[in-house]
Order: sequence, then C-alpha cells, then structure tokens
Amino acid sequence: MTDSSDEDSAADEHGRRRLGMALVLISTVQLMVVLDATIVTIALPRLRTDLGFAPENVSWVLTSYSVAFGGLLLLGGRLGDLVGRRRVFVLGSALFAVASLLGGVATNPGWMIVSRGLQGVGAAMAAPAALALISTTFPAGPQRNRAMGVYAAMSGLGSTVGLLLGGVLTELSWRLTFLINVPLGIAVALLAPRFLAESNPKRGSFDLVGALAATVGLVSLVYGFTHASGGTAGGGSRWSEPETMIALGAGVLFLVVFILVERRSIGPLLPLHILRERTRATSYFAMLIVAAAMYSFFLYLSQYAQDVMDYSALQTGIAFLPFAVFMMGASQLASSLVSRFDPRWVAGSGALLGAAGMYWYSMLQADSTYWANLFPPMIVAATGFALMFISLTLTAVHGVDANEQGVTSAVLNSMQQVGGALGIAVLSTIGVRELLDKQAELLGGAPPPSSEGATPQQDRFYEIAFTAGATQAFLVVSVMLLATALVVVFGLRIKRAELSTDGGGSTGGSHGDGRPDDSGAVEHDSAAERGE
Repeated sequence: MTDSSDEDSAADEHGRRRLGMALVLISTVQLMVVLDATIVTIALPRLRTDLGFAPENVSWVLTSYSVAFGGLLLLGGRLGDLVGRRRVFVLGSALFAVASLLGGVATNPGWMIVSRGLQGVGAAMAAPAALALISTTFPAGPQRNRAMGVYAAMSGLGSTVGLLLGGVLTELSWRLTFLINVPLGIAVALLAPRFLAESNPKRGSFDLVGALAATVGLVSLVYGFTHASGGTAGGGSRWSEPETMIALGAGVLFLVVFILVERRSIGPLLPLHILRERTRATSYFAMLIVAAAMYSFFLYLSQYAQDVMDYSALQTGIAFLPFAVFMMGASQLASSLVSRFDPRWVAGSGALLGAAGMYWYSMLQADSTYWANLFPPMIVAATGFALMFISLTLTAVHGVDANEQGVTSAVLNSMQQVGGALGIAVLSTIGVRELLDKQAELLGGAPPPSSEGATPQQDRFYEIAFTAGATQAFLVVSVMLLATALVVVFGLRIKRAELSTDGGGSTGGSHGDGRPDDSGAVEHDSAAERGE
C-alpha cells in the first residue's frame, strides 16, 4: 500500500516537473518573439553605422520583421493544426535561431533585412503554436489559468525587457542583440519533443487560395500602418503618401477576398464560426485595442525619457524595470482572479486601471520627474495591462475544438501585431501634429532648426512641444481604454466556472456521442501516459 502511494506521489511529482518544463519552453519562445520587436530598436543607431544603411532604408530592419510576423501568423497557425503544433513549434524556433545567427553576422543592409524577415517567419510559426500548446497541455482550471498568466506576462514584458536588454547588449556589441537568441532557440527546439505532447494533425485541405489572400492582406495592412507611422520612433506620419494608401487598400481588398473564399471553402484556413461567437469576437477586438495602447505607451514614454529627460538607452531600459516587475506580479494575481470572478470584471477593471494610468501620463510636463510623475502611473498601467492580457487570452481561446486551437491562437496574435502597428500609426499622427503645432507656436511661426544648429532655448521649445504631443496621445489612449472597458463588460458572456472546463463553446466538449474530444486535460493525461 505504501509502495503504491509512493509511486503515485512520484508520478505526480514527475507530471508537475514535465508541466513546469513545458511552460518554460513555451514562455521562452513567446518572450523571444515579442522581445525581438523592441530589442533591436535600441541597437539601430550603431547597426545603421556599421552596416552602412541609408537613412531612408534603416526602418526596414524593424518593418521586415513586423510585416513577416504579422502577415504570416494565420498561415503559421493553420500549419500547426494540419501537421502538428509541436512540430511547427520546433521548426519555428529553429528557424528563428538560424535567422538570428544570420542577423548577428550580417555584413550589409540586404543581408540584415533578409535575416529579419526570416526571423518574422519563424516567429509566425512558433507564436500561435505556443499559445495553442498551452491549451492542449495544461488541464482547464487553475493550472491552465496560471500557465496563461505566465504566457501573457511574457507577451507584455517583451517590450520592457527588450528596452533594458537592448541597452545592455548594445553597450557591448549590437550583434549580441541577435546572437542571444541562438542558444535559446536551439535549446527549445531540442527539448520540446521531450516535454511537449504532439497534437493530432487535422485531416483536410490546405486552402491555398485562402492562405495567399490572408497572407497578402495581413502583410499589406501591417506594412501600410507601419509605413504610415514613419517606420521608426518619431519618424513622422505618411498617411497621405500613395505607398501607404495602396498598401492599406490592397490589405482591405485581399481580406475581403479571403472572407469570400472562406465562406465557400470545404477546409477553410479560418473557420468563420470562430469569429461569430460573441465572447471570442469581443476578446479579439479588445486585444487589438490593448496592443495599440501598449505599443504606443512604450513608444512615447521611451522617447520622453530620452528626448526630454535626457536618459541614455540603458537608463531608459532601467526606468522601465518597475513596469516589468509589477506586470509579472499582476499577471499571477490576474490568473487567480479569473478563477474567482467572471472574466468581464477582471478585464473591465484592467481597462479602467490602464485608462487611469494613461490619463495620469497625459498630465506630464517638460520638467516632470521620474519618481513623482513617471513611476506611479507606470505601476497602475502595468497592473491594468496584466489584468487585460490574462483574461482576454483565456476568453479568446476557450471552448475551441482542439483541431482549431492553432488558428484561434494565430488570430489572437494577429490582433496584437495589427493593433500595435495601427496604434503607433494613428497615435503618431496625433502626437506629431500636436508637436508641430506647439513648436510653431513657441517659435512664432519660424521654421524649426536642425538638431545640430539649435540653441538651448530652441531645444527647450522642442522638449515642451514633444511633451505636448505625447500627452495628447496618452489622452487618446485613455479614452480608447475607457471604451474598451465598456465593450468587455457587456461583450464577454463567459462565466468564471466555464473557464474551469474545456467546454463552454459551440465547438468544445465532446464529439456528440459521449466521447471526449482530444483537447485540454484529456490530451495532457494521455501525453503523460505515453511519456512523450
């Protein structure tokens, strides 16, 4: 009897270790792909000089990654559903590592841009598979909620850690911002088969026409929004340029074609019933707004720290450390709250806290200080974003049949990428317009001087004008989050008890004949028995 009890205890301990290692692998990849969108930003000035980039082309170091990542997410998610998520997760991680190595040893602009695009392809394969693997590896309830909390924290922390790590590594060599991914990606690719169970590949056609239409549509949209914002921080607005208008128009056109194709396809790339469920559609929309708010928050606050407060890149990264710490803590709090309260109240509270933090930032002045004016609202915003990320991630992927987890996760990731690009584009337009108007007012209508020839007074005028533009953008973000709070409170119908099960949606639960489906805890148990 004692021997049996000891064996059960050892088996439980082994199962917990396996789940813990699975979460480490999934979280590592999610952190890498999100972090990479910002870590390179800090390295851009030195990278541009060493590789000989023309000023008008350096933005492609950022754009090529975001375009490939955002544009190929749906394709990557569907690929995981068809051939196995663990397999695509491993291939995506390996490709990301190889592309990072190529970027780290690049010797010319073309080489660098191609390597960044390949990184985006790897990220588009790994990211949706990572989220789907959480849903099929961890049993529904507290375990899955905690895993989602860690995953969502990685999504939110990537930008913050990127600023800090980018500053530290760039001080040594900008190449390290790429090379650091190589051992991590290889380790994940090697360990994943030991700790992650493979999903059952879905039988069906690949829907090549739909895949092409979705990919071209998303690539065009992400490129159009990125180009409209100038491509780099502080790069200005290009909404009226033909390149922007053609890209956005093509994006809308191809996505309309995609919807028409999916309605008639036998094996659709995106089953449209996924978007018809009210809670899931609300989650997607809210995540779009949250991503727009968060990307814009990092853009403007990092510029404010460097341009107005005269912080170095490294000091700016350190200044964001409290955001990272509090978001990690708040993510764990959120994973507990969704087990006690309905997700709409958790997400709604998060949106209100985020709105409060952004409104607080809208009162910044050119002589504001860190501890009095930047630190307190940073803590409020970090808590709000964490509450939203965790609850919205859970509600977006809950109740989906196991063979559609990949594409559901891909849509959620797409909302983050498109939302980030859209947020930066729209809010850059608002901020730059206010900056130029305020600068013209302070200079009495005289043209602004170049940065090299500006007097101390003119520099001060720019700091005041930039602060005016940034605070205007923060005010708009605050209003967006207030509206999002209303949307999630009235749009999220799912109850907290439903998050403790794998059912609850039209596609979840069973096959209709009493046999359980292959999702969630069922797959987790069978995986443990197989020793995969």
